[in-house]
Amino acid sequence: MRLNRLNHLQLRRRRSDRRRGAGLRDALVVLTLHYLATCLAADGAMSELDPAAPYGASISDPVTHTVDFRVIVTPPYHCELLKVWLPLPQSDAGQTISDSRLSTFPMEVEPQVGAEPVYGNRFAYFEFHHPEGAQIIQHQFTAVVSELQWHVNPAEVREVHEWPATFEPYLQPQSVEDQSELDTVLQGIREDRTGSARLLAAIDWVDANLEYDHVRASLRADANHAFALRRGHCSDYHGLCATMGRALGSPTRVTYGLSLFPKNSPSHCKLEAFLPGYGWVSYDVSETQKLIAKIGARDDLSAEAKARLTARTRERLHSGFRENSWLLLTKGTGYDLVPPARRPVDVVRTIYAEADGVPLPDPDPANRELTSFSWMTAHRYVADRPFKKPFSDLSTLE
Repeated sequence: MRLNRLNHLQLRRRRSDRRRGAGLRDALVVLTLHYLATCLAADGAMSELDPAAPYGASISDPVTHTVDFRVIVTPPYHCELLKVWLPLPQSDAGQTISDSRLSTFPMEVEPQVGAEPVYGNRFAYFEFHHPEGAQIIQHQFTAVVSELQWHVNPAEVREVHEWPATFEPYLQPQSVEDQSELDTVLQGIREDRTGSARLLAAIDWVDANLEYDHVRASLRADANHAFALRRGHCSDYHGLCATMGRALGSPTRVTYGLSLFPKNSPSHCKLEAFLPGYGWVSYDVSETQKLIAKIGARDDLSAEAKARLTARTRERLHSGFRENSWLLLTKGTGYDLVPPARRPVDVVRTIYAEADGVPLPDPDPANRELTSFSWMTAHRYVADRPFKKPFSDLSTLE
């Protein structure tokens, strides 16, 4: 009888041990699965943080543009070597480039095509040895350009406390002479705001404090110029937005491109900011400001209509928008060309050129006070159908 009781107790103990072992195994399985899920979520979050990721916008309303773009460069008298770098547009989610053809006149020069390593911008590089008179570079191509809308909801933008090293070129703000004043502005923006709300506040500050001015423009996306003078053109607006955004923790870049309709100065730039969950998002602060001014000046609109259209214009800016009549050429600022130029470039608006190692000054044909240029562009765009210009046509806001 004692032996049977002993056997019974031993059996109960073994069953209890097995239950405890199974419980421990189950707990270990749960912990392991939780750990793996956490790692996968972290890996997924990190995989979203890639500056090379494609645009994540809604894509609509494509227009096919046949482009004939020419640059006429007049080197100094008896120039020995004229060097020209021409940016080449690339295909992305918003544009598809095809049928690209390059030629020169009167000298026939074969270009060298390469990409700079920081932002991936591609250039056709030309060398004219002992050019006599003006040289013409012609680039003909077809571009299918779509409208991009991001529909950004700031509440859904994840805040990042430590960006991957690949974002370093997009997180270094430009220094300004009056750094203490800029720090005061930034501190006011930081108060009671986080993440992308700070970026939008910086954009709104630039909109409220800068005046559009082609005569006193840097042509270099110069944040210091914009902050000191409180004026400039699109590159100054977006250069200052980029620096303020970076100082507030958002990766940013200035993007330069072409307006694909008749315009005295075809080049135009925008701001892009990387927002987790949305990727790179495009903002056009200067054109938005100009459109709101046009709305306010209309005599045929009621006060209620002006307020409604102004609110819609700001909403479109804040949600991220890129039109189907603007072609992206280059991204970023302050990089080395390939092959190397005499110095890094701040931006390339339409070309960069050097004569015997001396940079030729950028023209701004929209500046009424200038009539003499070392080079100029001529351009013709033919669209496959009519399209609206969203920064002048108010019906695009409805």
